[in-house]
Amino acid sequence: MPCEGCMERDNVSTGATMEFLLLGFSELLRLRVLLFLVFLIVHLVTLAGNMMIFVAVAMEPSRPPMLLFLCQLSAIELCYTLVIVPKALLSLAVVGGSTISFLGCAAQMHLFVALGGAECFLLVAMSYDRYVAICQPLRYAAVMSEGLCLRLGLACGLGAFTIALGLTAAVFRLPFCQSRRIDHFFCDVPAVLHLACTQSYAPELPLLAACVLLLLLPFLLILASYARIAVASLRITSSVGRGKAFSTCISQLAITLLHYGCATFMYIRPKSSYSPARDKVVSLVYTNLTPLMYPLIYGLRNKEIRGILRKMLRRKKIAQVN
Repeated sequence: MPCEGCMERDNVSTGATMEFLLLGFSELLRLRVLLFLVFLIVHLVTLAGNMMIFVAVAMEPSRPPMLLFLCQLSAIELCYTLVIVPKALLSLAVVGGSTISFLGCAAQMHLFVALGGAECFLLVAMSYDRYVAICQPLRYAAVMSEGLCLRLGLACGLGAFTIALGLTAAVFRLPFCQSRRIDHFFCDVPAVLHLACTQSYAPELPLLAACVLLLLLPFLLILASYARIAVASLRITSSVGRGKAFSTCISQLAITLLHYGCATFMYIRPKSSYSPARDKVVSLVYTNLTPLMYPLIYGLRNKEIRGILRKMLRRKKIAQVN
């Protein structure tokens, strides 16, 4: 239904020339330099950590299934941070925010949702890997083959890409009001939906459907896997074996709860409860801190990753000596 102050986009040129203004943290002028430095340091450490894991696993000739999943997760996190953080840094460097084109905003939203969804699906595959390793150890080598891991990773990416494409198309088909100011540091779905000139809840239905497919169902599957793992761990008679099983899964479950908790808080709620200041703080957690924690929790606590890194350091020392 037409609305007063809406932008009509009946032709291609309007959408192609339309721009949004990302306000970012323009209200915190005095903290702009500090935030820029913090963002930059976290971004560089995240890139270095994920790149280190990706290169280490890629150079290893024999890769267990969990290492393949870690390699795929690191690749997703590398792309994920590169999609969001550079634009956030630019909004801090430019006084008054930075502009982004209509197509650029749509592309950023699509990549953000697709990579985040692929990450959610991949966490399900990793929880299934742990379930088979702990609950069915004798069948682990037969079930979790390298081919299955690669097919699961491909399915995660394609499924998330398709769902993200449908959600992005639904959001950017809406009429937008004259105010093109997005009170956020990237084109997040709730922030863009807040600009839509609609009074009904119909535009939120695609977001709700995407949340069910990308968040709710994967989260329930992960909880089911770890519940079975917990029951199987309690049946282990050896205290050492039980402690090893729990230590393997508790850290992974903690980061999973953090990731899904922030995402659920952000997206499974009505448009009327949108709060820019609160949303930006929560977004900082799952776009900056969570990717930073993945290399620490999934990588450096993994003995296979530590072994590969030690071999790489030894090779580097030998090369320097020679």
